[in-house]
Amino acid sequence: MNQIEINAPNLWRLDTPGAAGWSRSARPHAAKKYFMVSADGHANEPATLWFDRMDKKYHERLPRVVTDKDGVQWRYCEGYRPDRLRLSTLEGEDMARNKAGADPLGRLADHDQDGIDVELIFPNKGLAMWATPDPLFAMAQCRVWNDWAWEQFGAHQDRMIPAGSIATGDLDGSIAEVQRLAKLGFKCLTLPCKPVWGGHDSNHVNYNLPHFDPLWAAIQDANLPITFHVSTGRDPRAARGNGGAVVNYVSHSLSPTIEPVANLCASGVLERFPKIRFATIEAGIGWVPWLLDAMDEAYKKHHFWVRPKLQGLPSDYYRAHGFSSFQEDKAGLDLAESHGLDGNFMWANDYPHHEGTWPHSAEAIERTMGQLSDGARAKVLGLNCARFLGIDVPAKYKQ
Repeated sequence: MNQIEINAPNLWRLDTPGAAGWSRSARPHAAKKYFMVSADGHANEPATLWFDRMDKKYHERLPRVVTDKDGVQWRYCEGYRPDRLRLSTLEGEDMARNKAGADPLGRLADHDQDGIDVELIFPNKGLAMWATPDPLFAMAQCRVWNDWAWEQFGAHQDRMIPAGSIATGDLDGSIAEVQRLAKLGFKCLTLPCKPVWGGHDSNHVNYNLPHFDPLWAAIQDANLPITFHVSTGRDPRAARGNGGAVVNYVSHSLSPTIEPVANLCASGVLERFPKIRFATIEAGIGWVPWLLDAMDEAYKKHHFWVRPKLQGLPSDYYRAHGFSSFQEDKAGLDLAESHGLDGNFMWANDYPHHEGTWPHSAEAIERTMGQLSDGARAKVLGLNCARFLGIDVPAKYKQ
């Protein structure tokens, strides 16, 4: 980390008010450090991973990069509009983020320098696995990623926990893969925000319907927590032109993560399968208090339309079963304790993505978490994610 050039557009990341008065620290070498679990990190898969491992019948359908006559590189994927790659413009720590994470031992060194004790790992290039209307093709890609992820990280699950990927549009394939991953030793699963890729269509199956009960039963039997990561379910690159990068991030990447939460909390799924734990990943937390109020308001005021009648309010099911990860979200943190959600929020450094805080996580934590009580800060930084994943907290952090 010390060799990374902090280029001018990233100097703001060094800003911190400090941590005066904190009983513990987020600094990596502090004598009394918080137990820190990053609830969202990303693999750096080989570019040819799926081409090398998948049946040749799929090769022409796999995501690929094409260079046009002007030397411009375009990324093509079955479910996305083509988008231009701009890697040549990256420099300093932006370029370092783009290259980091390919080697497990290198990841561990980076985590040590950023204060991370345990990391939950999601696909990176593999986020495009769900970008197809063909669920069998998506499931075939997920199996490749799962095999590779286990080879890379399976022996390091004390520090790096890969999330097994499931393409839920293929129900039978998903159930079989859940059972296979459980036997291998995976500790977490990740599902797309929508089972069927693409825009809204009321004819598509969704997670609120009994269609998925066999899958929930398999997940509950395996005792594996499930996650819904941003930018899955539909194309997050929907806007183009002025402000497109901001519009796509906020409107088309983050916001669709609300849908699976409402699906699970308002439908009775969590009454039928009370051991399920779920989390939204990388979508922030500021919207969660609003969503809980909005779901409850709709349930009470639209009572004449609502089916089924629940034993509690939709918000009760989120509080009992739900978690949400974020990187920097001061607005959400300001609401965490007053809304009783400090037991549901999970911090992440999103290594090595640009949206994340690596390699300046301590500064980001100090900028955004000074208003929390020490107990709430400890829960948000690691204890909540440890509970979500079912992992033990080392004894030295319990003192």
